[in-house]
Amino acid sequence: MSGRRTFGILSPFVGGDYYGAIIEGINAAAAGGGDRIMAIQTLDPGAHSADRAGLPDFHRPISWNQLAGLVVLPGAVDTAYAAEAHRSGLPVVFVAQDATGSGCSAVLADNRSGVREAVAHLVEHGHERIAFAGYLAHFDVRERYEGYREALLAHGITPQPSLLIDSGDNHESGGETVADDLIKAGMPATAIVLGTDRNAIGLIERMHSAGYDLPTELAVVGFDDISDAAYLRPSLSTVQQPLDQVGTVVYQLLNDLTENAGERLVRHVPTTFVRRDSCGCSGHGLPISEPQSRGLFAQVQYLQSTLNIQYELGIELLGTHGSDPRALAWLGLTPALAGCLGLWTEGDSLEVVGEFRAGCETGQVVEAADFPPPELFGTTDGPAGDVVFLVPVRSRNADWGVLAAVGRIQSTTPPGREMMNHSGALLAAALDYEVTMAELRDKEESLRNAALHDHLTALPNRVLLEDRMDQAGKRAARQPDYRFAILLLDLDGFKAVNDTLGHAAGDQLLIEVARRLTGLLRKSDTVARLGGDEFVVLLDGLVTPDGHKAVCDNIHAAIRAPFFIDGERVEVGCSIGVALSGGAGGADPDHLLREADAAMYRAKSAARRPTSR
Repeated sequence: MSGRRTFGILSPFVGGDYYGAIIEGINAAAAGGGDRIMAIQTLDPGAHSADRAGLPDFHRPISWNQLAGLVVLPGAVDTAYAAEAHRSGLPVVFVAQDATGSGCSAVLADNRSGVREAVAHLVEHGHERIAFAGYLAHFDVRERYEGYREALLAHGITPQPSLLIDSGDNHESGGETVADDLIKAGMPATAIVLGTDRNAIGLIERMHSAGYDLPTELAVVGFDDISDAAYLRPSLSTVQQPLDQVGTVVYQLLNDLTENAGERLVRHVPTTFVRRDSCGCSGHGLPISEPQSRGLFAQVQYLQSTLNIQYELGIELLGTHGSDPRALAWLGLTPALAGCLGLWTEGDSLEVVGEFRAGCETGQVVEAADFPPPELFGTTDGPAGDVVFLVPVRSRNADWGVLAAVGRIQSTTPPGREMMNHSGALLAAALDYEVTMAELRDKEESLRNAALHDHLTALPNRVLLEDRMDQAGKRAARQPDYRFAILLLDLDGFKAVNDTLGHAAGDQLLIEVARRLTGLLRKSDTVARLGGDEFVVLLDGLVTPDGHKAVCDNIHAAIRAPFFIDGERVEVGCSIGVALSGGAGGADPDHLLREADAAMYRAKSAARRPTSR
């Protein structure tokens, strides 16, 4: 720990060529200053897109007690969450979003200047019908649009509302939508500025597939200068937003806030226009050199390794290997250096249920504000790009907890495709699967129990009785000395109870009879209800030929004892028919049950005959 400060970064995703690049820049600056960062994902794992997912439902004070400051990336949390953190004493810095209403500080790209430069360049190429497209729900894209308007007006061109197109997201799919709109409208523009490079990539691909020649029929400018931009055909002219410099300014601002507590500070990072082929300039071919080629090859190898790891993780966590996903042994399949898993208990507390090479004590319960345990930070190496990541373990079915892991910042993948997001989604699915399988097993047992037991008394029903009689018959066939008895009994006076007190009272009487019969017998014996007021007792393993007689006497005495149903005294009797194995019928269960039935009716008839004087 040694006095190093930890700064938390709240981000919809903790990797990708936008969020990951900013996180990487902040980490480099923090590591240079002797501090460290912790990147906290706020979107549910497995979310496809930060734009489509909406503002995350993230409200717990994760790690607040461990942080010296908090950075909020676009779309990470609502302003109320950040304002609460600010009120608790944490310096809070918003990145690329309006923080005016929160009282927090901000680092903003100078979105307008770079776009003004791009529009001026397009005007130099002779374009006047210049469109703008972007996801206007985002503050920074709205600022880029304002820069576009300012540049048009400065050149005497009136902005046309018909040339403003909302892309609906910041990704390739949004650019495809924009291309479709332009084509449907008959190509009203000769040039277009898009809010992000990924919008521009989607537009270029859709225009190519529709047969349009770019930039001859449409000049295109993006924003961000992601690594893909230079390798497109045509290579993408764009406004460069130096995300590494953004990270440096964020860290510097956090330092300033620790010395100027309570102040609201705003810093701007300049943006610059980068000319390439898509705006109509030529001679900007592929930037090929030996170092670049080796770098691209290393990226391809890294992405291939990532795909292999994700495949193995899917097999491990979603397969049927029987290993407990909470134990985190599966983290050994990933580049993660260490990790721990906390599951929610009461309130905002987390129980550490698993750890991987972290030295954390499992079973300990910590408050959300104190998670993850400090031992995890001992495995970090900020200068090497290894930091602590936190991702919620949440699905549609359950909010399980938080996974913390130490790993490499992934800044070259598309947002949401990084290892932490993938791992959190698979872990949540594995935990959901465990619950589902347990519920299915419980349901199966419940259905099996219902199929084999009487719904009123919970005694074995005819199906289970027949199985146990069959087992007794087979044992008698194997063991000549083995004897069993079947007692069939019918309640005397039960109909009168139903007629006078009602069926509910009759049902309660049957339940009490079942309880008394069960209490009389051994665990190896079976009491079953055939239906109505008929019960069967299977006496297992008679020691003497007349061993059943004492049981019959006890049953008679137990049934004749008064019952009290809803405060009413109820008295009934019973008639019992007995069949013993080893007689003329041998041990055939069906024969013995018929024999016991006949004996029971003889006993009932005998009880009805008047006694001679």
